[in-house]
Amino acid sequence: MAELAAEDAAFEAELEPALVKAEGQYEAFELQAMMSGKHDSCSAIVSIKPGAGGTDACDWANILFRAYQRWAAKHGFDVPKDEIDIEPNLEAGVQSVSFKIVGPYAYGYMQSEVGVHRLVRISPFGGGDTRQTSFAAVDVLPELPDDIEIVIKDSDIEWQHFSTGGPGGQHQNKTQSGARVIHKSGVRAESRIHKSQLKNKDEALKQLKARLYAIEEQKRMGEAGKSYDAKGEIAFGSQIRSYVFQPYTLVREERDGIDVKTPAVNDVLDGDFDQFMHAFLRHKTAKANKAKK
Repeated sequence: MAELAAEDAAFEAELEPALVKAEGQYEAFELQAMMSGKHDSCSAIVSIKPGAGGTDACDWANILFRAYQRWAAKHGFDVPKDEIDIEPNLEAGVQSVSFKIVGPYAYGYMQSEVGVHRLVRISPFGGGDTRQTSFAAVDVLPELPDDIEIVIKDSDIEWQHFSTGGPGGQHQNKTQSGARVIHKSGVRAESRIHKSQLKNKDEALKQLKARLYAIEEQKRMGEAGKSYDAKGEIAFGSQIRSYVFQPYTLVREERDGIDVKTPAVNDVLDGDFDQFMHAFLRHKTAKANKAKK
């Protein structure tokens, strides 16, 4: 098309949008090639939990939940409504939320979000104009295919059951349908999606297997500390990214070796995470290539 445009100016108007499209396709191909992990091509199971910051932190967790839903929609992924496990906070926001992002390479992209996210803003729940700092932790697991064999002994786990409450109606409030499974290593998973306790136990066990598998894979790659253990306390000093509304607007990556920042906080929280995800993938690939040498 460039050759045709050089000969005939009538093609110039078509050249620029075609070039933009080709560059986008090339970048998508390049990024997908970087996702070489065994389960990077899987769908993702995402969990968000508020940390320090009280009601503001619960609201912040809910803001992140909406932001990832928007990111998923923009990229053609599905977030099944019937698989959203949410525990509302009484005043505002959520106490916890888990959901699935379904589609090829959802986990490959979303793995960049694992860690503590920090928000700085004027609190809408306070009476003054003092800045409030809030934190929320994001965890992301691959949705493992059914043919993955992970054996967990009954003696290595403990089950807890609870009423799910919330907007699920009287049935959920009266029955112990929620299921939580705790592994002897301290790793846990829970589900309150279904009315059936058996279905919730099955879902919780699937998530536990995915979490244990992901931890072992990260250990094998020498990155377990960064992805899981380093998340530690959901408070100041542990954040991977900061989102600042006051006294200026800025989203800044806090991880070593990833220099990305933008003043467009609202755009990011409208689902524009791409520059952060892409920078993480490039950094991870560069580290892997350096380690091979």
